[in-house]
Amino acid sequence: MAAETSANAKAYKTAVIKIGSNTLTDDEGKCDRAYLADLAHQVARVRREGWRVIIVSSGAIPCGLEALGLPLRRPDDMPTVQAAASVGQRALLAAYDQVFSPYGMLTSLVLLTRRDTADRNAYLHARDTFRRLVELNAVPIVNENDTVSVEQIKFGDNDTLAALVACLANADRVVILSDIDGLYTSNPKTDPSARLIKRVDRITPEILAGASGAGSAVGSGGMITKLTSARVLGAAGIPLVICSGRAEDAVVRSLADDPIGTLFTGADVPHEITPRKLWIALGDSVKGTLLVDAGAARAIVEDGASLLAVGVKNVEGEFEAEDVVDVVDEAGFVIARGLARCSAESMRSGKADIAVHRDELILFE
Repeated sequence: MAAETSANAKAYKTAVIKIGSNTLTDDEGKCDRAYLADLAHQVARVRREGWRVIIVSSGAIPCGLEALGLPLRRPDDMPTVQAAASVGQRALLAAYDQVFSPYGMLTSLVLLTRRDTADRNAYLHARDTFRRLVELNAVPIVNENDTVSVEQIKFGDNDTLAALVACLANADRVVILSDIDGLYTSNPKTDPSARLIKRVDRITPEILAGASGAGSAVGSGGMITKLTSARVLGAAGIPLVICSGRAEDAVVRSLADDPIGTLFTGADVPHEITPRKLWIALGDSVKGTLLVDAGAARAIVEDGASLLAVGVKNVEGEFEAEDVVDVVDEAGFVIARGLARCSAESMRSGKADIAVHRDELILFE
């Protein structure tokens, strides 16, 4: 079994760069090779400044559709989606290799599904693989394995996958290169007075309430998925930058001390985040929700207590013991995530004492 040791001090910093489909493709929906060439140049620059880089890249399906001569829009049937992904993964990696190799950068391919991280042992081995690839100075190109993914094992979006990879690799910063400039006070497409928020130290319920879902036929994520990832990364002490991937020198500027876009700080982690808790936060999909009263919320957030079953007001979903559940307060705000100590049926019937133990509970600030 993989060892669960903390990372040793290192002489370099690790950045996880996530590139969305809208950023990677041109106006026709094809893979933008000129953009990739500029990306390689920027990665080479930041590597000279002491950064090691992992790239979480969307774009396999558009690349596959292009190679197969199919219409450049996401197919409606799953077999065609998965066939396009199969062809597209090869084409996408070849495109990365073509532009990275002139700089002496060796790329590798890592494809993941929820099945690969839901198992505790597999999660630890994935962690060790990422860290070893970075130590060997490779540039891993990571994507969800859409060729075999089905709904039950999908991450759903590469924002979530980027957060997972960052925790696995013990990253120092995550950058989401998107088709938006960052987080605004309101929707800039409909509100001309909307202002870019340069720094966010805490994601409040009001910020989450203002986020919208996916706004593109190409991408699968929206601002809400980015904010959800930012909360997990914040709990792990990893800063996140969201910026326009098409901005000049976006990668270089996003890794600067005063980055472009919106910086979600990851400082001042209030408690030790063990590898096990990071696995709970990101390794498996959430199976249910526990709505807790004000007293229980205060006890787990302020006192670091376990969640007692008596403090659970409502149980949503069907889950078994050891499944991942979200803990929400009376306002519906997710304050923690953990492993259920018993099934949903046992909690509803009043047979449980502890709903989630503190050692298996990660708090979101």
